[in-house]
Amino acid sequence: MTFSDCKGNNKLHYEVSSPYFKVNNDGSLVALKNISAVGKTLFVHARTPHAEDMAELVIVGGKDIQGSLQDIFKFARTSPVPRQKRSIVVSPILIPENQRQPFPRDVGKVVDSDRPEGSKFRLTGRGVDQEPKGIFRINENTGSVSVTRTLDRETIATYQLFVETTDVNGKTLEGPVPLEVIVIDQNDNRPTFREGPYIGHVMEGSPTGTTVMRMTAFDADDPATDNALLRYNIRQQTPDKPSPNMFYIDPEKGDIVTVVSPALLDRETLENPKYELIIEAQDMAGLDVGLIGTATATIMIDDKNDHSPKFTKKEFQATVEEGAVGVIVNLTVEDKDDPTTGAWRAAYTIINGNPGQSFEIHTNPQTNEGMLSVVKPLDYEISAFHTLLIKVENEDPLVPDVSYGPSSTATVHITVLDVNEGPVFYPDPMMVTRQENISVGSVLLTVNATDPDSLQHQTIRYSVYKDPAGWLSINPINGTVDTTAVLDRESPFVHNSVYTALFLAIDSGNPPATGTGTLLITLEDVNDNAPFIYPTVAEVCDDAKNLSVVILGASDKDLHPNTDPFKFEIHKQGVPDKVWKVSKINNTHALVSLLQNLNKANYHLPIMVTDSGKPPMTNVTDLRVQVCSCKNSKVDCNAAGALHVSLTSVLLASLFSLACL
Repeated sequence: MTFSDCKGNNKLHYEVSSPYFKVNNDGSLVALKNISAVGKTLFVHARTPHAEDMAELVIVGGKDIQGSLQDIFKFARTSPVPRQKRSIVVSPILIPENQRQPFPRDVGKVVDSDRPEGSKFRLTGRGVDQEPKGIFRINENTGSVSVTRTLDRETIATYQLFVETTDVNGKTLEGPVPLEVIVIDQNDNRPTFREGPYIGHVMEGSPTGTTVMRMTAFDADDPATDNALLRYNIRQQTPDKPSPNMFYIDPEKGDIVTVVSPALLDRETLENPKYELIIEAQDMAGLDVGLIGTATATIMIDDKNDHSPKFTKKEFQATVEEGAVGVIVNLTVEDKDDPTTGAWRAAYTIINGNPGQSFEIHTNPQTNEGMLSVVKPLDYEISAFHTLLIKVENEDPLVPDVSYGPSSTATVHITVLDVNEGPVFYPDPMMVTRQENISVGSVLLTVNATDPDSLQHQTIRYSVYKDPAGWLSINPINGTVDTTAVLDRESPFVHNSVYTALFLAIDSGNPPATGTGTLLITLEDVNDNAPFIYPTVAEVCDDAKNLSVVILGASDKDLHPNTDPFKFEIHKQGVPDKVWKVSKINNTHALVSLLQNLNKANYHLPIMVTDSGKPPMTNVTDLRVQVCSCKNSKVDCNAAGALHVSLTSVLLASLFSLACL
């Protein structure tokens, strides 16, 4: 066979459609095993980097040369009878993708050595009568197979067709016989990097040859050919300091490794700890004719804790007023490590001078400074000076060959400023217990306040700050508290029998300072409130069969035992004895009833209720009873000048109140 690309046939390569043949470099076709099929068709594909072509080869003669009967007739192992040899002979068809016009073009041929006269070839399968339809067709008389359009191997790599012979009526005579169409790959796809962005990390000071990351490209061409055989290369490195070749990429695997010494891979001395590499992937095994795809790989030089933090000075000064809390000084440090890592972030500890835990130190996350704070107020009179020893470390441990030195500790001298502090009451709150209604001018107690500024020898004066009911006064010199009015436990200013007042103690400083003390007076109850009844109005029908009028309840502002049980009775002055009756229900309620029906009118019944105090207290209240006309479920109290409320509802309401007791 003869092929020429007009450029010397450099890198000429042949492909044969049958695995039983090969083409030598001199173009000679060689059979690799005995030929037993007469009329066999082959296709030979020749290709160089500059040109390619396809040749059809038909074996028009031949005879069995060697081999057993089983080889020639292909005996099945399970059957002693040889199968009948088919007369339709097909060979796989190889078609290069991306062919140009003209179309259709013949790509192969089917041979039937025993085809009856008048019979026809028929082709079926995907690409013929199945989607995508119409790509292939066959000459029904000659058996020539043609393609009608350009093929794309990356879309469909092989087509499985079927050939059969039919009579004039379309009835199958022989077949179907499979016909495989193989699309030959062309280098029409550029390598692509699909998995970006590509970001790798390597620790500073890493040994030469440390693997950073792997770059992997994809080529859609046939992986069995050089069209998809990739080679990797670093086209560009940015920045190119301290060496233009900081990294190397394995051309076959795509692994990026370091190639400089650990000393050059020092993050603190690098101009920029981030490198960007433009990586090329080239197919055709990296030959010049190969297609190229590129991607950017970003490599970060990660920090390790190889620098300890150091205070910017050995001693710091701070002043704070006594009694104040908050940050008093910021301690500054220097650290050459990466500010975004625990190798830079500082952790401060007070290691001496803080027995009372009056100080705390925290790290400012933005500046890395140590914020020293007073958390418990300091007292100038106890100590005017404090000295703290503070150490600083990193959140991350140091590398083995680095340690914390003297610069990792500092001394803080704190001066406490004296201020005029307000007097302090002791105890606070102050508590006393008295009976209500004690005589005006009674002494309750003498308050006591002391001045924390013991070195200033100041005097203290007292005054009333809050006295809601206006019951108290205080001696400004000695602090004696006495009453200016009667103390009433039932006053709205008293809550849960406790009255609260506030007093001030003012020193003689300049300016003066004030302290506040609380006095809680627990008032014991005396029987100074008479009980009262409810309700004070009732209705009843003039013809009622049930002569019950109303259920009365009683209440008392005092506390037990100055309240119930209550005694209910009719104040008999001016009231007929045989008309009204009061009956006890329980300790707090009684029933008022009629002994006979009354005419429609308003009646006033004096009810006397007495509590259980010693001595007891009594109250007389008029109960107004309206006798109404009740006809056809209607209550008419107009003639009595009364409220328009039914007797039934009054009784129900009274019974409901009783049930809730």
